Amino acid sequence: MARGHQKAQSQKKNAEKQAKMKKSQSHDQKKHAGKALIYQCGVCKTQMPDPKTYKQHFESKHPKAPMPEEIKDVVA
Repeated sequence: MARGHQKAQSQKKNAEKQAKMKKSQSHDQKKHAGKALIYQCGVCKTQMPDPKTYKQHFESKHPKAPMPEEIKDVVA
């Protein structure tokens, strides 16, 4: 009967260990989304994921400001 008790303790300990590991390795969506935002508007500091979106943002939000060199040749 001692093995049954040891087995239950071992399973409980392993479950706690697995839960702790899973919690530490959880996917943080904000962190991953932040990594995808690589372009930053020089005027309002808004971040965008790609140059096409950046150009659309710049044309609609800052029409009087000069277009940055990095997005002048991008086709929107």
